[in-house]
Parts: sequence; C-alpha cells; structure tokens
Amino acid sequence: MKDVRLKIVGKHIYEDVEEDQLELVTEGKLYQRGNNIYLTYDESEFSGMEGCRTRLTLSDNVVRMTRHGSAVGIDTEICFEKGKRYNGFYDTPYGTVEMEVLTNELTNTVNAADGGVVDIDYNISLKGLTEGRSRLNSE
Repeated sequence: MKDVRLKIVGKHIYEDVEEDQLELVTEGKLYQRGNNIYLTYDESEFSGMEGCRTRLTLSDNVVRMTRHGSAVGIDTEICFEKGKRYNGFYDTPYGTVEMEVLTNELTNTVNAADGGVVDIDYNISLKGLTEGRSRLNSE
C-alpha cells in the first residue's frame, strides 16, 4: 500500500462548454490486488461528503466507484465502462434517487508503481432531479 496525493477535478458540461469546476486535493492510498488497482480516500467537508470514504477500483476498461460512510444513507456505487449504461441509486440530503450513468469516454493510465491518470466523460441522470454531462479527472 502506497500513500499518494490525489488531485480530483470534477466538471459539469453544459452545451459542450465546461462550467462549474470543483477541484479537490487530498491524501489517499494506492494498492494492487490481483489484476485490480485500488485508490481510496476520505471525503472532506469541502466535497460535502465529510465522513465518507471513496474507493476507485480500476481494471482494464472499467472504473468502479464506491462511497460509504456517515454522510450517505446508503452506500453508492457507480460503474464506468465506455459505451455502457449503469443503473443504480444515489443518496442525496433529500433522500435516495434512481440514477443512470452513460460513460462516453474512459482513460485509465494508473499503475501501482507510478500512479497515473483516470479521466471519465459521462452523462448522468438523477431521476426527477437533474440530468447532465460531467467529466471526472484524477491524478
């Protein structure tokens, strides 16, 4: 297990123009088990999810994000795989809503020795609340 500094940039995209950027720099852990690489970090007050831990499970062409802890009522899981839809649930301060994610692009260059970059471009729909396109980049 290796201590790493993560830079996570989230962007919401409206009409193909990037807006509403959120950037977080935090400490985390990077490790490998079998064919998967794991990145874990604790959410902060800045992210609005203080008390939660986020884990990215990185395998060939799939990134699975799981979040659990006191700031969410139910554990959240999102699976990103280019060209595929993922249906699940997302916990908000107002309750749990159905979620659908369509991954447009996915780049993963992370390895256990040197780190790397994960870049995900996806559309997300939170049924009844919001729909939009986002981009998540972590280094």
